[in-house]
Amino acid sequence: MEEIPQEVLDQLLDGVETEEDLAGPGGLISQLVGRLIESASGGELTTHLGYEKGDPAGRGTPNSRNGTTPKTLHTPLGDIPVRVARDRNGSFEPQIVESGQTHWGGLDERIISMYAKGMTNRDIAEDLGEIYGVEASADFITAVTDAVLADIAEWQNRPLDRCYPVVWIDALVVKIRTDGVVRNRPVYLVLGLNCEGRKEPLSLVVGSGGDESAKFWLKVLNDLRNRGLTNILVCCTDGLTGLGEAIEATYSQAVHQTCVVHLIRNSLKFVSYKDRRKVAADLKNVYRAPTAEAAEAALVEFTDTWDSRYPTIGQMWRSNWERFTPFFAYSPEIRRIIYTTNSIEAVNRQLRKVIKNRGSFPTDQAALKLLWLALDRASRKWKAPIKDWPRALQQFAIMFPGQVPLTEI
Repeated sequence: MEEIPQEVLDQLLDGVETEEDLAGPGGLISQLVGRLIESASGGELTTHLGYEKGDPAGRGTPNSRNGTTPKTLHTPLGDIPVRVARDRNGSFEPQIVESGQTHWGGLDERIISMYAKGMTNRDIAEDLGEIYGVEASADFITAVTDAVLADIAEWQNRPLDRCYPVVWIDALVVKIRTDGVVRNRPVYLVLGLNCEGRKEPLSLVVGSGGDESAKFWLKVLNDLRNRGLTNILVCCTDGLTGLGEAIEATYSQAVHQTCVVHLIRNSLKFVSYKDRRKVAADLKNVYRAPTAEAAEAALVEFTDTWDSRYPTIGQMWRSNWERFTPFFAYSPEIRRIIYTTNSIEAVNRQLRKVIKNRGSFPTDQAALKLLWLALDRASRKWKAPIKDWPRALQQFAIMFPGQVPLTEI
């Protein structure tokens, strides 16, 4: 593209005295953009018709120009009024501004980005007005963000690897209006660790109320299987009702492990702030013990110390002991993967951050939309494999012979 001559720039800038005159709503730049859109639209129509405006060659042809259609475009430069060329037959489909299009120039992406950060529709509308001079209703913002629903559907149905050495299933409680009443509803995140040692979100599912049946979980797990995931080595969960039965039915070869992160998190719920550090340190002696026997001894020592103040913690660990002890058959590398807080807690922290400004969601779809956008943003940063992954992969291959597809990695 040729450089604009200085004399043309000087002529354009004549009378521009303030930043508002140049870049504000209705300023020089927005006027230029509007004129350029109109000019480009006219050029597209010329190409469609096959002759220039006023060209005698167009006489007697089956189609011709038919004036313009006025519309207002919401843009990062503010609202810009334009007139888009049209033809008499109605066969012309403009590309610079498509039929029905009301926003232009990356405004959609800006709105979706603000929404993904947890901003409410009202906050977004205020920012669009203050920063860009764009008037946007809540319905308009909803319509823009609803465009990601197709992306969510595609993501929920995408093919998966056939093996994920570790899969975590976790729940995040979200307030959703259900049957006219705001209720606490769980949104379940299925997070996998693939054979390259990278975290990968596999699914997001809105539950009914935290007491899902084995039938519900069977559907969730069969969905993963139908998308190609045929082998899970270790499935870490939080004792969700019916999930163990569903895992046995769909991934019978998987070790169902009570998630150590959840045990720790749930234990600390009962602890006063002043005792939290000491309790956490004593629990570490349990889950970082070298053997199941040593862990049992550490738990006895823990209950001797803390049962008088927090008896529920010891009871909870003992009730989960059968699903916790498989943990001690693993090498230190695999144990570290399972009990590290980075895999689950970091994700939950990011998701909670974006929903904290929301009183409640009007629908399941609205909650899923925001959480998926936040999860998508977070997962784009998961590029590096976890620490010491090659050694951990070797350990998985030894402990689960024939189940790790080493030739495909």
